Amino acid sequence: MSPTLRDGDVVLVRFGAAVAAGDVVLVRWPARPGQLSVKRAVRPDGPGWYVHGDNSFGSTDSRELGPAEVLAVVRWRLWPRPGRLRAR
Repeated sequence: MSPTLRDGDVVLVRFGAAVAAGDVVLVRWPARPGQLSVKRAVRPDGPGWYVHGDNSFGSTDSRELGPAEVLAVVRWRLWPRPGRLRAR
């Protein structure tokens, strides 16, 4: 999710929050049930969401894995640069 988020960033998420296109979300992939990822919601797609990483050249996302199950919406970065994450 670089440049929005980087490895080691600490974030605050809201489980059960309504998802809107452009939100940064915590997702699980049906093809990889043990893996959690942080991506940007693009559009609803059946029972899940079509999501992309902010860096299209270095991201594994719905273009390869299909729709993802959204678990939570990322609201704030707590560390190292505190601030609210905005939808694009």
